[in-house]
Amino acid sequence: MFSSVRSRLTLWYAAVLGCTLLLLSSAIYWNVRRNILARSDAGLEELSDSFLATLEAELRLEARQGVGPAARQSMLEHQYPGRAFAVFDARGARVVGPSGPGGAGQAREPWAQAFSEAAERCGRPATSQAFLSLPGPHGGTRCYRRAFEEQGSGYVLVIVASLRPENELLRRLQVTLAWLVPVTIVLAAAGGYFLAGRNLAPVADMTARAERIGESTLHDRLAVPHPRDELGRLAQTFNRLLDRLDQAFERQRRFIADASHELRTPVAILQGESEVALAKSGRSPDEYRESLAILQHEARRLSRIVEDMFTLTRADAGQYPVAPRELYLDELVAECVQSVRTLAAAKSISLTVEADGELPAVADEALLSQLLLNLLDNAIKYTQEGGRIAVRSRSAPAGLEVAVSDNGPGIPAESQARIFERFFRADPARTRANSGGGAGLGLAIAKWIAEAHRGSLELTRSDASGTVFTLRLPGPPSARESLRH
Repeated sequence: MFSSVRSRLTLWYAAVLGCTLLLLSSAIYWNVRRNILARSDAGLEELSDSFLATLEAELRLEARQGVGPAARQSMLEHQYPGRAFAVFDARGARVVGPSGPGGAGQAREPWAQAFSEAAERCGRPATSQAFLSLPGPHGGTRCYRRAFEEQGSGYVLVIVASLRPENELLRRLQVTLAWLVPVTIVLAAAGGYFLAGRNLAPVADMTARAERIGESTLHDRLAVPHPRDELGRLAQTFNRLLDRLDQAFERQRRFIADASHELRTPVAILQGESEVALAKSGRSPDEYRESLAILQHEARRLSRIVEDMFTLTRADAGQYPVAPRELYLDELVAECVQSVRTLAAAKSISLTVEADGELPAVADEALLSQLLLNLLDNAIKYTQEGGRIAVRSRSAPAGLEVAVSDNGPGIPAESQARIFERFFRADPARTRANSGGGAGLGLAIAKWIAEAHRGSLELTRSDASGTVFTLRLPGPPSARESLRH
């Protein structure tokens, strides 16, 4: 029953409401009880003032009578239901009391015996409390003790009041709270259960829709009736997750399709060339050597494609290790440029390097070298003979920058947004013929290497005057800290 959120919310709501009502009922009960006792005590004090005033008047009228007769006369004038008076001397001996001689009819009260016992207890000299509650029949009694002096002697006036009216009022209050609290909890729980069902209805709808979404229906999205509340934000977050999954599946499908297409060509060449070499007998060594050279070239190309695909797959899975260490970026750039000078010289390309002094950095030397060599290799491939390539490394406000520029034909404007996509080659400037058989993975790997170093690789400019790629890396302190995480 309590496996659903709706039931648990209702249970928690009812439990919290029940505890709150119990605390509130207890506070109300004890506050009413305190106020009732306070009013009763105030009434006893006023009654004692009236009794003593009557007693003094009686003594003035009959100066020769003692305190006892005057007290009995005062008691006759102060007959109230549920009230009794007693006067004791300083030693605790009763001068006049509710059940003694002259009790003024108070002995006819059903609680006379209880009044007498309560008065005796309150009149003892050892009693120091002004007010005292005593147990007994009909709810017990409340005593008020007040000392006074008359005719040169000390006396104690004791007023005993029955607590029956007060207890009956408190009992009615208890009964009222006893049925009001459970009824309120039941009604509130029923209302809470209904409201929880209405408020959680979008969750049930989202659950049903999410269960219908599969690999073939990733384009479906959850409805967002109230985008600003918690459930609306949950639905939006889930829709964004579906967007990312849809994009990931689409990239995966495109990657598999592109990889199949790229691998099909070298495999077909290997198969065809090997079949030709085996089909003809009596071929010369030069012909076999030519066939083997073709097979070797295509095998290297196939190996390069597979290795690049493996690198990107490990990078996507977060399993490619990045081992940063302290190095000088200007020296690494110079080493990479020196490695490709032979390729540049073969096309009579001018290759220049500029650096703004020493540029300390924290990076993975092997990965960063691969990135720079990819950029330099592309620049050499796509620059016509006799062209120029310039590499400049410098310190920037946000970190370090390396710019690789050439004066080749540039990248078409419609292809620049996709230049870092996998297996993408811009036409006509960057065809397989021009690229020497590249698979279109070099820039994708270079961009991943830059992002793995908390940096970026951007196509800064590409037009008829040439192309500029800019690598940006964080400076030494931030680079060290970011690569640790």
